[in-house]
Amino acid sequence: MRLNDPLVTSFVFDGHEYKIDLAFDNVLNALSVFDEIDLRDYEKADIALALLVGVEYQANTNDLWNYVCETFIHVEDKRSIEYDRKGNPMPVQKESKQSIDFNKDAEFIFASFMQAYRVDLFKEQGSLQWSQFKALLSGLPSDTIMQRIVQIRLYEPSKGESGEYKQAMRDLQNAYSLEEIEEE
Repeated sequence: MRLNDPLVTSFVFDGHEYKIDLAFDNVLNALSVFDEIDLRDYEKADIALALLVGVEYQANTNDLWNYVCETFIHVEDKRSIEYDRKGNPMPVQKESKQSIDFNKDAEFIFASFMQAYRVDLFKEQGSLQWSQFKALLSGLPSDTIMQRIVQIRLYEPSKGESGEYKQAMRDLQNAYSLEEIEEE
């Protein structure tokens, strides 16, 4: 993000110009498509692109999605689709511990934006751009609930901490965990 650049409303890819809707709620809708287990990766990319650029595009779906994701969205789990030489999807590799899930943490994100900025994210749907949303999210003060939860999720025990404190932090990590708990 550069403050002297205009907000992105269109881009050129493979010689074709595309309009793009990067309102934060639209991007979140596009990203949530990748949580659907009943769809193939190329179908997910096609739906996500339809949300962001419309249904008329002249490029390979996966290439265009990867470009849009890498150029405009930049999330930790970019959800880009990588293929091996035979065209099979490559397994997703986790690079770092996930600290925020936009779906599971929606209440905390909303509350934190209200607390820190007096921004009602529901009223900003369709207008607050993704780059603005990400900047505000990453700049949340440490006293907001979302930042406190991130600190809990990223906590690593260290020497000198009492056993009770470590146990309390493990309990909080379990309470705010992003991992699915498998039922027996």
